[in-house]
Amino acid sequence: MPLGGEQVPQNLDAVAVRAWCGLALDALGRAREEIDAINVYPVADGDTGTNLYLTVESASQAVDAAFTGLDPTHPTLAEAARAMAHGALIGARGNSGTILSQLLRGMAQVLGADRDTDHADGQALALALRRAAESAYQAVAHPVEGTVLTVAAAAADAASGADGDCGAVARAAYDGACRALDATPEQLAVLGRAGVVDAGGRGLVAVLGALVGALSGGTASPYVKTAGSGGHARVEPAEPIECQDASVDAMAPAFEVIYLLEADDTAVARLRRRLDGLGDSLVVVGGDGLWNVHVHVDDAGAAVEAGVEAGRPHRIRITHFGVGDAHTAGAAQPPRERTQRAIVAVVPGEGLAGLYADAGATTVPTRPGEPPASGELVEAIRHAHAREVVLLPNDAELRHTAAAAAEQARTEGVRVALIPTRSAVQGIAALAVHEPDRRFDEDVVAMTSAAGATRYAELAVAERQSWTMAGICQAGDVLGLIDGDVAVIGDDTTRTARSVLDRMLAAGGEMVTLVLGDDVPDSLGEQLEKHVREVHLAVDTVVYRGGRQSALLLIGVE
Repeated sequence: MPLGGEQVPQNLDAVAVRAWCGLALDALGRAREEIDAINVYPVADGDTGTNLYLTVESASQAVDAAFTGLDPTHPTLAEAARAMAHGALIGARGNSGTILSQLLRGMAQVLGADRDTDHADGQALALALRRAAESAYQAVAHPVEGTVLTVAAAAADAASGADGDCGAVARAAYDGACRALDATPEQLAVLGRAGVVDAGGRGLVAVLGALVGALSGGTASPYVKTAGSGGHARVEPAEPIECQDASVDAMAPAFEVIYLLEADDTAVARLRRRLDGLGDSLVVVGGDGLWNVHVHVDDAGAAVEAGVEAGRPHRIRITHFGVGDAHTAGAAQPPRERTQRAIVAVVPGEGLAGLYADAGATTVPTRPGEPPASGELVEAIRHAHAREVVLLPNDAELRHTAAAAAEQARTEGVRVALIPTRSAVQGIAALAVHEPDRRFDEDVVAMTSAAGATRYAELAVAERQSWTMAGICQAGDVLGLIDGDVAVIGDDTTRTARSVLDRMLAAGGEMVTLVLGDDVPDSLGEQLEKHVREVHLAVDTVVYRGGRQSALLLIGVE
């Protein structure tokens, strides 16, 4: 639906879905800082507004893509609704974004049921809102009232009692959501103590207000929390939130783990049970073979390993909360104090992501051929929520991207030191000497020195015939690259790795780090460890599983 002066529809069609996404993104953009500031539950990490904005941004981009190249034929309502839900699923951030994606998926299940119609009436919209609330409750392992779930259910109840077209139903849902949001401090003690409403519910009110605007052409009255229990005032809608499971505990888990997972329903059911035993704030959303998994745990590696056993996890994000009692907040100040120092690292593969996270780093995992943009690095620095940040790009190609992210973060008041690590093994060496209690400059110097003293290598498979520093390679050859240059060309992975190790250790070394990719067996690590022990005396070897990464093998020599 055009955002300009044309008559807006009172029934929901594909154009209205597109307008809804755009208006919701605008509303969340305006309310992002407000929602971040009242984010005290389940973890006061001050990112609910940001996570909701990024989730809706992904949904909006997916709907825009559905319209691309189709003029003058628009996508159907079913296609637009599915695109919106899928975009939210793959772009969901944090607990808040994960739950919002399930709300949109529930709506899409109803709006896409009749593929022969190009619009939905008021009754269908009310059914969609009901299905959205039900599916969100089902996705949360331990639902808690006084959260976005309560607000979604109230919106569905109000919509079910409304008469009229989609515009009337949407406005009733918005009014019901506002009343429910007002009551959240009475339902959840942590909100009452902080004097705030639920951040996720506040976000959902913003999204529903945008739906009112998309259907009626007007604007929902801005939501404003009332001072008492009676009535509610309105103010501009903001965005959806994160909802959690159990009661807030001062000894909260240390890590937030999020990943997309390709798996069947049976495997996901087992995964839910395992993750529920590992931590809290468990939300698993999706279906049809693609899921978004969110959990708070102390053992990030175990959470990722559970995903590997269930299917194929990717887009793994592990964040170290970095606070002791993360749930203490006042009404008039940011809910979470910044930690003094944090490490943000780009890592290839879920195995290394778990390793770095266990060492206390906020990670930005990558997939082969998908390097992170500077905006993702800036977001990771913000999420680390520290006064001082050490940034480890772990890739020579990311030097300029990381520098741009560091400069942006500095303008926001964060002291950022960029250590130009060119490989994940150099980052491991830097982490090994990191001491957060010493002066920042001293810590950075020590980490930079450790990274610089670590030679790095990798094994890869040649994709085509080409000239290299070691001669001409053919497609399928195993290449051994030392410090970025091809030094060995071979036809066998083990022999090539041995040759690379011998060359690197000829100049001396005390420690060898091996990171195995998905495409090589554990026996490779065992053979190389034995080779180092027998040929290069007094050199220790440590072996890690890196998971899905572009290299067959990463090698570090310190």
